Amino acid sequence: MSKLVKKVAAVHDLAGIGRCSLTAAIPILSVLGLQACPLPTAILSCQTDYPKFHFFDFTGEMKPYINTWNSMDLKFDGIYSGFLGSEDQINIVIDLIEKHKEALIVVDPVMGDNGEKYKTYTEEMCNRIKELVRHADVVTPNLTECCILTDRAYNDVTNEDNLLGIAKEISELGPEKVVITGVVKDDKVITFAYDRKNNESFFVSSSYNKKSYSGTGDIFTSIICGMLVNGLDFKKSVEKACDFIKKAVDITTLENSDEKNGILFEPLLKELFM
Repeated sequence: MSKLVKKVAAVHDLAGIGRCSLTAAIPILSVLGLQACPLPTAILSCQTDYPKFHFFDFTGEMKPYINTWNSMDLKFDGIYSGFLGSEDQINIVIDLIEKHKEALIVVDPVMGDNGEKYKTYTEEMCNRIKELVRHADVVTPNLTECCILTDRAYNDVTNEDNLLGIAKEISELGPEKVVITGVVKDDKVITFAYDRKNNESFFVSSSYNKKSYSGTGDIFTSIICGMLVNGLDFKKSVEKACDFIKKAVDITTLENSDEKNGILFEPLLKELFM
């Protein structure tokens, strides 16, 4: 096995159209000099915001898939978990993490948005996601997911003191680093980050164009995951991810591209090259 190129297991669905999940994670991790090792949770013709899509649930194949990895005695430098569609999948990922305790564990606890849980998410699934978060080194929830993780009612939590309190509470579950994404205040979108080890918090703000693009969070977390696995500074990683997203959104806005098809990140990949 190569010692030059580090490996990241990317646990996501694979959507043929929509610039999200694995179709975002694989090129971003690769351009950051890492081997992206996909573990599909589902295979879709296009992401689910489209009015019609074909869907294949990969849950039944995940354990045999991982068992093959185990038989090869693979060692991962990072494990990056995104959207998980069932309690069984959450349990499978927790088992995978427990077999790779030396890996950097990055969890995007995808459960909802705009104050609402996704329809597919039950209370038990949310509780299992909390258990998954306990195994993470880094988590990247949006504000809705922060409220689910901390049993808060969703409200307009946008000032730094409240965000810091939420981030610290999530960190107490286990993760050393917490990045809260997509906090909208006036005409700005804010990303708030907390590092428990260094007792440091900071935020990055950028202009908000009032549009919601598929896969933006997947791209954001993929950048942070890749940079941290490479040993880069946490603050610089978050700032770089925010800057990349802002530039990609600007290009997408100029092109007037369909929001469902995601942000046009491909022309900017060279800026991540390491």
